[in-house]
Amino acid sequence: MITLLCPGQGAQAMGMGKAWHDASAAARRVFADADAILREDLGSNLSELCFGGPVDRLNQTDISQPAIYTVSVACFEGLRERGAVGEFDAAAGLSLGEYTALFLAGAFSFEDGLRLVAERGRLMQDAAVRSQGGMVAVIGADEAQAQAVCDQARGSDVLVCANFNAPGQIVLSGSLAACDRAVEAAAAAGLRASKLTVAGAFHSPLMQPAADAMATALEGVELGNLRVRVWSNVTAEPHVPGNPELVRQRLVEQIVRPVRWAESCAGLVAAGCLKYHELGPGTVLKGLMRRINRSCEVTNHDQP
Repeated sequence: MITLLCPGQGAQAMGMGKAWHDASAAARRVFADADAILREDLGSNLSELCFGGPVDRLNQTDISQPAIYTVSVACFEGLRERGAVGEFDAAAGLSLGEYTALFLAGAFSFEDGLRLVAERGRLMQDAAVRSQGGMVAVIGADEAQAQAVCDQARGSDVLVCANFNAPGQIVLSGSLAACDRAVEAAAAAGLRASKLTVAGAFHSPLMQPAADAMATALEGVELGNLRVRVWSNVTAEPHVPGNPELVRQRLVEQIVRPVRWAESCAGLVAAGCLKYHELGPGTVLKGLMRRINRSCEVTNHDQP
């Protein structure tokens, strides 16, 4: 069974997608479409930001999210043009990458998906600026240990487990003061912890304003039936086929609820998915899968 893995925010890097753009006519068409769709909103071409930055702008949530979506789709179209990837059986994406997976499975058009992730990025950036939150990676902890760190460090602030990326790699999210206390609490528990360079407290209750507004944006997009199974970050199970309203609900919940990536990958393996193609940019998901299940074969396509 062939499964596509779609990267999320954090995979961006200046120059991403340039090699695919230069090597593939199909990939170039994706970038040209994205430029035309977002040029007026961004005041520049998305492709130029991907290829040449500036890196500070590319790393902003409102740019990095549509940029990663576009590069991932360009990568897929380039692979399909070469006959390297044809039919596939399932797809999964980390956070933002779930939108890429849903597009590839037929949930919405490329343009609708691009406008959704651009709006998602803008809303999350706005919520991050208002809430002044952060994230902390805790290494070596299981879920119970990570939750104990949250409980000890939270106080009267917000602090939750936000990303279950792989065994021993959990990310906390919440108020800046609580994140500072979490680093100390983790160290006291014999765990390694470090604050992440992110715009805000993603996948936490501090993103609720973004989730509320995203619900409205999703209502304006017609969702088609999924051609293949797509794993939900929220449930770590496939989206229910033929139920677009539930897909919308899960995408809204995803903004404020934990990303259960390790559990999703375990579910993919249990369903018989052992061969994966990771779309660009980056190689993050191949690295995580190595920690989740070493028996899986992951081919990375960051470069043609």
